[in-house]
Amino acid sequence: MNKIKQIYISQIESGYRLSACQYQFTCVIGRSGLIAADKKREGDGATPIGNWLLRSLFYRPDRTDADIIRQRSLLPCRPITEHMVWVDDPVSPHYNQPVMLPCTARHEKLWRQDGLYDLILPLGYNDGPVTPHRGSAIFLHCAEADTPSTEGCVALQKSDLLMILPFCTSSTLVTVQKQAES
Repeated sequence: MNKIKQIYISQIESGYRLSACQYQFTCVIGRSGLIAADKKREGDGATPIGNWLLRSLFYRPDRTDADIIRQRSLLPCRPITEHMVWVDDPVSPHYNQPVMLPCTARHEKLWRQDGLYDLILPLGYNDGPVTPHRGSAIFLHCAEADTPSTEGCVALQKSDLLMILPFCTSSTLVTVQKQAES
């Protein structure tokens, strides 16, 4: 298969679907559903509608074979460490950016006990330039079998994410839309 140019996230009768070339997977979105990107606010639990480029890949080296990830991924790769966090404090100069601990600003730990952040692909939402209060840490990441929703990200089973990962590049566009295109 060639590189994936576009990934679609769309609402279907039974929930949400991620479509990428011939692949179609069930996925979950934010607990508050979809929202127009210009209405998105920090902490609202909504997934922004729009077109977002994949930026990179963060991975847990203790849960995923780092050599295989680096060999297969066409995205810039960075291992997650126990001291890595993502700043979600709108008044911080590091808002919507990964930083290392110690960090006095409000943040989300990337090294989690569950498997949700075993693989994280940040979406190019609110990052060029960053606007305070418009939302942070919008990722494509792993879901577990019982994951009902996210805080605004898109999540799918780790095995599904690993299936499409070798074909994703930094020019892959993730389109979050209300309904599937006909």
